[in-house]
Amino acid sequence: MEQRVFHGNITPADVAQALLAEFNQGNLRAQILGESNHLTVQIATSQWSRSGGQTALAVDIQKIEDGVTVQIGQQQWMGVAASLGQSAIAALMNPLNLLGRLDDIAQDIQNLQLNEKVWATIAREVQAKGASYQLSERLSRLTCEYCGAANPVGEASCVACGAPMGDVQPRTCGKCGYVLTHGERFCPNCGQALQFS
Repeated sequence: MEQRVFHGNITPADVAQALLAEFNQGNLRAQILGESNHLTVQIATSQWSRSGGQTALAVDIQKIEDGVTVQIGQQQWMGVAASLGQSAIAALMNPLNLLGRLDDIAQDIQNLQLNEKVWATIAREVQAKGASYQLSERLSRLTCEYCGAANPVGEASCVACGAPMGDVQPRTCGKCGYVLTHGERFCPNCGQALQFS
């Protein structure tokens, strides 16, 4: 499973609707399941598909404090592999048989690229909403406890008053590396219970 976190003003519904618009057409069908803060988009080959093998993919989208986390499950591709195998056998028997299987081969190649197409669709939607991989403003700036001035993360002392910034530096989740605030008990990205010494 591949997971990415996007920071900014974006919701699971934004991503889910973009996926539905892109993949609920042609030989593919898409549906949205879940509730507003945790949605799953299932993308699969239509059972009435006229060409290519069967495939399916699930995209899990969760709201986090500063954006969304998107996780794509493993693509089921056995039907595509079987269809490509059938094309290979047909070509071995008679190379002219490939002419009759061109639609199947083209659809199988499209199905094998489904994972990349999903990430490209998500990237377009994220960019359109002004979100990105970059940390949100909340996580990229620290407030000095003494004077209240904003400071970049990692600064050893306050740029305004010189006070030490050690206690306000953010921590990261030991499991996934997500940047955390001091009040969080569970990682908003992976759900790991947090233990700080």
